[in-house]
Amino acid sequence: MSKKLPDNQAFSKLIINWYRDNPRDLPWRDTQDPYIIWLSEIILQQTRVAQGMPYFYKFSEAYPTVKDLAMAPEEEVLRLWQGLGYYSRARNLHFCAKQIWFELGGNFPDNYKDLLKLKGVGSYTASAISSFAFGEAKAVVDGNVFRVLSRFFGIQTDIATGKAKKEFEALANSLIPKENPGEFNQAMMDFGSRQCTPRNPDCEACPLNGSCFAFKNDLIQVLPIKIKKTKVKERKIHYLVLKCGENWVWKKRSTGDIWAGLYDFPTEEIKSILDKYAELKTKEFIPPQKEYLHLLSHQRLKVQFSEIRLESSAQDHLKKLCEEQELAMVEEDKIDYLAKPKLIVNYLKDQGI
Repeated sequence: MSKKLPDNQAFSKLIINWYRDNPRDLPWRDTQDPYIIWLSEIILQQTRVAQGMPYFYKFSEAYPTVKDLAMAPEEEVLRLWQGLGYYSRARNLHFCAKQIWFELGGNFPDNYKDLLKLKGVGSYTASAISSFAFGEAKAVVDGNVFRVLSRFFGIQTDIATGKAKKEFEALANSLIPKENPGEFNQAMMDFGSRQCTPRNPDCEACPLNGSCFAFKNDLIQVLPIKIKKTKVKERKIHYLVLKCGENWVWKKRSTGDIWAGLYDFPTEEIKSILDKYAELKTKEFIPPQKEYLHLLSHQRLKVQFSEIRLESSAQDHLKKLCEEQELAMVEEDKIDYLAKPKLIVNYLKDQGI
C-alpha cells in the first residue's frame, strides 16, 4: 500500500465535504443522462458557467434528444451557438450527435475508452461523461484541477507540458474514490473554480489549508507553473458591406476556417473586382465610422467596416458578381437567420439590425 494513500483519502474526503457544504444548483448536475451531461460539457469547454448556461437551455430546449440534434441542419446549430465562440465545438457537437444516432443507434458509449472515439470528445469530456453518467472511476483534469493539485501537493511541473498532463492525471486517478467518482470530479471542478481561484483565493477559509504545500510555503501566487506563453497575432480586417436596396452581400466562411460555416462580409480585396463591373454604380460610399476590437484565442483583430450602397438598377449585375465570387445576397429582414461571428453581430447592433 502506498504511503500517501491515507493522505489521499483525507484529501478526497475534505474536497467532497466542501462540495456538499457548498452546493450549486446546475441543471446538468441531477441527472445521469449522458446526452445532457455531454451537451453541458461541450458548451462549457473554455467557457464560464454564467456564459454557457443560456446556451445550455437553448440547446436542450431546441434539441431535447440526441436524435433531434443529429437531424438539425448545421446552419441552424451554428446560429444557436452564435456568440459563444470556438465554433469548432458546435461543428463537432453536431457531427458527434450524428455519429451517435446513425452509427451507434442513439446510445452513448458507457466507458472512457469508447467515449474517446467520439468526435470532439477528449480525455476531460470522456472522464466527465463516464464518471457522471456511468460511475466509472476516471478523474477529470482541467485547469481548475491542475491548480488545486499543484498547490496542495506542491507540484512544480510546468502545466503546459505533456509530461504534466500525465503526471496530474495519474495523481488525480489515485485520489478518486471508486464509490462516488462523479461527485469527486464535480467537487474538484467546483473547488478550483470557486475556492482555489487563480487570483486571490480565500486561503484562510479553505478546508485544505492545514496540509496545503503552497499555503504553508507562501507559493499561492507561484503555483501552478506555466512557462509557455500563447503568442497572439494582431490582424487588421477591412470589411466591405455591399447593399443594393434591401439586399446585403455576405460571404460564407469555408471549411478549415476558424469561423467555418458562419457568415461575414467580403473584405477589402473585393474592391479590385468591383472595379471591373462598371454596371455596379455606387449610390453612396460610407467610410469606417469606428474600429472594432475582437479577441480570439490566438488573434487580436482590429476591424473596420465600409459601406457601399449600390443603385437598385445594379441588382442583376450584383447577382452575377455573387455567383462568380461565391457570395450570397440576403434580404435585410432575413439576416437574423444567418449564423454569424460575435464581431458581426456587434456591428449589426450598432446599425440597428
